[in-house]
Amino acid sequence: MSYVYAFLGFAALIVLHEVGHFAAAKAVGMRVERFSLFFGPMWVKRQIGETEYGIGTIPLGGYVKITGMTAGELFETPEIEARAYQNQPVWKRIFVIGAGPAVNLVLAFILAWVFFMGQSHVPNTANGQPAVTTTIAAVDANAPAAAALKPGDVLVSVDGVRKSPEAMRRQIESHGCASGAKVNGCRAATPVTVVVRRDGVLHTYSIRPVYHTTFDGQRVDESMLGFVFLSPTVANTAGYSAGQTVSGLWRVTRLTVADIAQIFRAKERRQLGSVAGAYEVTQKDFAASTSQGLEVLALISLSLAVINMFPFLPLDGGHIFWALVEKVRHRKVSLATIERAQLVGLALIVLLFVIGFSNDISQHRISLH
Repeated sequence: MSYVYAFLGFAALIVLHEVGHFAAAKAVGMRVERFSLFFGPMWVKRQIGETEYGIGTIPLGGYVKITGMTAGELFETPEIEARAYQNQPVWKRIFVIGAGPAVNLVLAFILAWVFFMGQSHVPNTANGQPAVTTTIAAVDANAPAAAALKPGDVLVSVDGVRKSPEAMRRQIESHGCASGAKVNGCRAATPVTVVVRRDGVLHTYSIRPVYHTTFDGQRVDESMLGFVFLSPTVANTAGYSAGQTVSGLWRVTRLTVADIAQIFRAKERRQLGSVAGAYEVTQKDFAASTSQGLEVLALISLSLAVINMFPFLPLDGGHIFWALVEKVRHRKVSLATIERAQLVGLALIVLLFVIGFSNDISQHRISLH
């Protein structure tokens, strides 16, 4: 079923993108000739007013045909010509083209918000930062602390430092390896004196930290004993989830734009993926849990919105860019110029697809098994 959910999710994101264009065009009086769910020849279709609605045979999204968006179109009547896309004011064209990415942005927010709302409890915060107690929540079984400390212990002091958990952590970090070396796994030259309260009784231990470049998949570059402080939690709220959604989507947007902008740098180029890879990731996350699948769909919807706004034809951002150029110049841009710009945009899209697909294969995001 995870494959079905992933497919339906992908299809919905693309179809609703087109619904945005369709609804906006209808709202400003443009003539919509056709709205199709899926591509290819229609096996079901019905004419309602001036618009033909149908379902195509190739289940890969959908499309909207607005009169006047294709070069060389002939118009049956002056009234139809007046309502054609190319003859509309710039603001109407921008509104119609921007509606597709706007729908994807709204969907990304809704999906991400539902994902965050799936957490019953969230970290308690103070001044925007997660609050931390001096109680030990967990101890790494392979870390130096495992021989002395236990979950539930209350850390009283570290080398006499009794301030905040952060101050205690910095004191542990000050115990570097011999000769100042920073080698992953090296033991500190001097031990840390740790005082904990356990069942109302004080216990003192002498433990030598170990230096780590990474810990639990995160880069740390510090000496550690190998325990985690307890972070108090509170019941999740719609407002907290909305805040997490906005900050998360904004962070991903900045990273996406930065990666695309630096495509010719090897490191950033290796991060790109294709639609095939995204589908495979979505399927695996739905197989793991519905929550993870929703998170990935939110990120894909956000990517559709962001990438579509790049100023290259035939992307939506390309149409908006040339509409703005026309507004600044106070006259229409020649069809020859638009066609040349579209060739550049198509070349870029093909380049991104080839790079992304190659990365998916080489990094095993997709495979035949």
